[in-house]
Amino acid sequence: MMPLLIGRRATLGPVNDAQLMAELEPTAISLFDRHVGTAKEWFPHELVPWSRGRDYAEDESWDPDAVKLCDGARSALFLNILTEDNLPHYYRQINSKFGNDGVWGEWNRRWTAEEGRHAIVIRDYLAVTRSIDMRELERARMRQVSMGLVPNPDGIADGIVYVALQELATRISHRNTGKLLDDPHGFAIMSRVAADENLHHLFYRDLVSAALEIDPSGMVAAIERQVRNFEMPGAGIENFKVHARVIADAGVYDFASHHDQILVPVVFKHWRIEQLENLKAAAEQARERLVKHVDKVGNVAKRMQSRLAPRTTPAV
Repeated sequence: MMPLLIGRRATLGPVNDAQLMAELEPTAISLFDRHVGTAKEWFPHELVPWSRGRDYAEDESWDPDAVKLCDGARSALFLNILTEDNLPHYYRQINSKFGNDGVWGEWNRRWTAEEGRHAIVIRDYLAVTRSIDMRELERARMRQVSMGLVPNPDGIADGIVYVALQELATRISHRNTGKLLDDPHGFAIMSRVAADENLHHLFYRDLVSAALEIDPSGMVAAIERQVRNFEMPGAGIENFKVHARVIADAGVYDFASHHDQILVPVVFKHWRIEQLENLKAAAEQARERLVKHVDKVGNVAKRMQSRLAPRTTPAV
């Protein structure tokens, strides 16, 4: 049986952002080194099926029947690329919290470079294959990036919790999108992007684990807030809810995915929320609310799945 986590600051006062970052820095350095050593070098231009492309004629109308895709795959591709396109605003948010110095700045710049590569390869694939209307996509990109609406959790604790959950959600969405494409090139691209997103998730997931050792009460409160208020980074995209419903119906990402593949394995099994000891009264109450909320999400997922017609859900 694994030992219960007992925070080093369980009986001390609250930990502010500067203290938390200072105590997390050695862990962040180790995790950054692990990431760089694990990440695979790859090249977007080598994954895109260029031979399938042709010039776009002036005022050419997009033909949705030219490429056979289900609505779920098209909506997922549309949201996935627009989410990646909003990169400048993600960088700004991370930089404003962690700063530009030391390992925190190194990580943010490396993460930005990798996320930028995702936008490049997905956009090139879409342009070559004409899988979605590129004019509609460009108009949506201009709206999305001009508005700059992205989730912005308060403080370091909430920030690292949110991104740990969000990166895993993005990995699941990308990989399941690839499975719907019925195209080996598209599957390879989305799998490659998903593999990067998983490494990003592992960095933040393990950073949260270290923070739980430093300030368990503060982190439990942050986890409860971010789980209860979680939203995907593309929530500011026009008609996001419509696309999200289509994606859920296709089995790309839904309540069941969120509950079974994120909340249970990360919050309960990896962070072991229910096993934490010596929490302050407010944190104990937050934990109770968290457990009830996750149970509620699981129950909603079961009800929604029972109402849907039988379908094949992409495996993660």
